[in-house]
Amino acid sequence: MASLPAAPPQQGEAVEDVFADFESLVVPHVTNWQHPRFFAYFPANSSPPSILAEWLTATMAANCLLWQTSPAGTEMEIHVLDWLRQMTGIGEGWHGIIQTGAGMATLSAILTAREKALDWAGKETGLSGQPVLRVYVTDEAHSSVEKAVFLSGIGRENLVTVATDDDGAMDPGALCAAIAADRAAGFLPCALCCVVGGTGVGASDRLDTILPIAREEGLFSHVDAAWAGSALICPEFRDIARGVEMADSLVMNPHKWLMTNFDCSAHFIKSVEDFQKTMSITPAYLVTQDAEGITDYSQLTLELGRRFRALKLWFVIRCYGVAGLQQIIRNHVAWTNDLAARIGATPDFEITSTPRLGLFSFRLRPNGMDDGAALDALNARLVDAVNGDGTLYLTQTIHRGRYVIRISIGTTATTAADIDIAHNRIVALAAPLLAAADSSR
Repeated sequence: MASLPAAPPQQGEAVEDVFADFESLVVPHVTNWQHPRFFAYFPANSSPPSILAEWLTATMAANCLLWQTSPAGTEMEIHVLDWLRQMTGIGEGWHGIIQTGAGMATLSAILTAREKALDWAGKETGLSGQPVLRVYVTDEAHSSVEKAVFLSGIGRENLVTVATDDDGAMDPGALCAAIAADRAAGFLPCALCCVVGGTGVGASDRLDTILPIAREEGLFSHVDAAWAGSALICPEFRDIARGVEMADSLVMNPHKWLMTNFDCSAHFIKSVEDFQKTMSITPAYLVTQDAEGITDYSQLTLELGRRFRALKLWFVIRCYGVAGLQQIIRNHVAWTNDLAARIGATPDFEITSTPRLGLFSFRLRPNGMDDGAALDALNARLVDAVNGDGTLYLTQTIHRGRYVIRISIGTTATTAADIDIAHNRIVALAAPLLAAADSSR
């Protein structure tokens, strides 16, 4: 901040000067999400065709709030999301919407679930006097579900965490018991939020066992596959989402793992009518006149103004082709398995969650050092050492009460050589930490 002028310039400056400042003040001080060894958070990918399309989108500066404000934008959004539906094999009957992110899709789903459970009375008269609604998740769910529950007015206290099995999948018996207990207590079960590829260690609910429960109990079901959903373009990875066709709502993010820069989140819904009844507001100036059978996306979303996001996804799919995108994801998964195997075979390291697609976790575990604060602190020092070194970037999480280190592989520019570099640097940077830990015992 100290390098930026406190006040705006009174006169325009040469673009060369602005760009020089960009290079000196901005570029060195941003986290490089496109680096080939960005293995920290889930990827936020870009690619040459996506960048080109984004440039064109910015140049046209179209606002796609209505069909008539950008017919091509609306028609392409319909078309390209149907391409993605076909590519991922999620089945028929879905209608696609591009959202800013999975959090916005989840909030939209929770709002729709709320209104459907209340027969759309909440949006008209408010929540006062209405039944207390309950939403069901596991502790593997993303925090965006919790945020959606409190922003929707349902309230954090009514987010019910259901027990999981050893793989982190929701226990169907525990779900049934939670729903039954809530009904007996006078609550109104409202929604089930499932996860496919959780943020922590990639856990997935078994949709084919819990979505039938949601149907039987009359719950709206939403599936968060923000990261892992892109892998469904490869038939061999679709088992993680078996049964997804029974859901009411599904989100996956091409801006994570399909080479399409942020923001481009694909939200698939079964009932356009339910979302429209929840979101729609139609003053005269927001009506496309003299047109039947068209889609006005602003009537299905929280947003009114909408960017032409479909263009970059269209460019990416056409330039890479389905086979090209499949190969990228298959490479990332293979390299993840390779790196996990190498780390797992290295003395004083242990794998704490097996590879799930492009994600696994590990930690240092010196012989004779038990679980506890000292071991957690040792691994925290390793994260600091790796990130301070700058060769690669990692993050940590808590898994089953243990401090572990995540590795998420999925960046567009990553190659097999980067896996070699990552392994070598992790082992080298751990060596002095292990030596110090050994001498202190």
